[in-house]
Amino acid sequence: MNINKKAIALGQYEGAKYHPFAHIDHELQTIFEPMDVECTDDYAVLQEDTLEGYDLFISYADFSDLEITPDQVQALISYVRNGGGLLVIHNGISLQQSQELEKLIGGRVTGHPDYTSLPIRYNRGSHPIVENLSDFTIDEEPFRFELSPHESAVILAEYVHDGQRWPAAWAHTYGSGRVVYLMPGHHLPSFQVESVRKLIRNSGMWAARGAKSSDATS
Repeated sequence: MNINKKAIALGQYEGAKYHPFAHIDHELQTIFEPMDVECTDDYAVLQEDTLEGYDLFISYADFSDLEITPDQVQALISYVRNGGGLLVIHNGISLQQSQELEKLIGGRVTGHPDYTSLPIRYNRGSHPIVENLSDFTIDEEPFRFELSPHESAVILAEYVHDGQRWPAAWAHTYGSGRVVYLMPGHHLPSFQVESVRKLIRNSGMWAARGAKSSDATS
């Protein structure tokens, strides 16, 4: 990994209803070492001139009533379109409150059954992100989605629940940038599962500005 790359991760520290960012921020910094990962709960980072200084934006934003302004929406869209990387983990898809960001990410959460044990199965040969990764089982909150896929969208992994298969991760390009969504990540124990850590790392490395396909498995 290029040690000169920088990422910024957005979460919610105080008053998070479901997915507090405390401790998870440190896990992200450890996962991406030696990349510099700054962590914040300040949505003011969603400005074009601020985002331009980062190779990767990580969303772990929680579902809340906090409004994302039109300028912030456009700043993130412009950032990705112009080559920035976007990695959205679990509840980070809460950016779906903006229809434009929902389209950028490629889907929206429609609900979830109870927390349970889920088998995660990779779609072999589908993408550099999942090369050399092994299927795994995790106790997790199983989000279900309504997808609005891009032409370049690839379903990286699925999970099995109630006898059906559901998307667990996907990736696509957007303009000159790259976007990845990962469903695992409900709480701190999720980030301490080695298989999830490898998936997060590969996804961020692939998405980061200037990454090459081979970066995902280096």
